[in-house]
Amino acid sequence: MNAPIRPAKRDDASRLAEIEIFNYRLNFYPIFRNDSFYFQELQVLPMVEEYFAAPAAIAHTLVYDDGAVKGFLRLEGQEIRKLFVEPVLQGRGIGAALLEYAVEARNASCLWALEANERALRFYRRHGFLPTGERQPEQGTDQFLLLLKRELGP
Repeated sequence: MNAPIRPAKRDDASRLAEIEIFNYRLNFYPIFRNDSFYFQELQVLPMVEEYFAAPAAIAHTLVYDDGAVKGFLRLEGQEIRKLFVEPVLQGRGIGAALLEYAVEARNASCLWALEANERALRFYRRHGFLPTGERQPEQGTDQFLLLLKRELGP
């Protein structure tokens, strides 16, 4: 657990918003194909304002920062709410480090993932998060979220 992970600060808000928006466009636009939402409504400055208006979002966020914020994880209780890594840096262990830190240091044990996001489901499975069979509709869409829980060792 020697990864450069720290609690997020207010000054990180614009970087967090940027990472989140690029990930939404990369991972969810191909599924939902909503130009109006992904390219007009979803913008960095309004999201930063949302972060400032809801300080708990920053307070529950961990960042991977090795001199530059390259990813983040939002945790509420034991539930992982968001995990995003700068798209050009994916596959370099940043998401794994954040996830492992959340499990080991913060007792993270569950999350909801979009059923159609096969790449995310494979990533979580590799890290011991398995589908429970519970699913719920993603609000306002025809897609579903799956509840994944961490498989406990012997």
